[in-house]
Amino acid sequence: MSGGRPELCVGAVAIDDDRILLVRRGTEPDRGLWSLPGGRVEAGEAMVAAVVRELREETGLTGVCGAMLGWVEQMTVEHHFVIADFLVTILDGDEPVPGSDAADAAWVEVSTLDGLPLVDGLAAFLVEHDLVPGLLLSLD
Repeated sequence: MSGGRPELCVGAVAIDDDRILLVRRGTEPDRGLWSLPGGRVEAGEAMVAAVVRELREETGLTGVCGAMLGWVEQMTVEHHFVIADFLVTILDGDEPVPGSDAADAAWVEVSTLDGLPLVDGLAAFLVEHDLVPGLLLSLD
């Protein structure tokens, strides 16, 4: 499976008590599935700046980018994404509003994640990085 040249992307991991900020993708790949807010890093853009920009574009929220948690690789026939995921602190108390290519944006109770259609690998990433208890998610 070759999607061409790898593209650098970022993801924003925002946790608030027992909630995580997610967006439902409005475009391919993975249209209709829930994911972390994020997207491609633009030419000449620092990754931390891309995290803050993508967070704002997809959720309407302002945040500060923290430490990188890890990275994942997503490959399809059309795409090869290398995604660096960063912790984010949300600065405002507003509710997220979907924008850009997000069909929806919401704070989701961690206890309900197993009932949501998540992008491939997200559940495993969240458990692997101790962001959610492994007992709550099916890792199939």
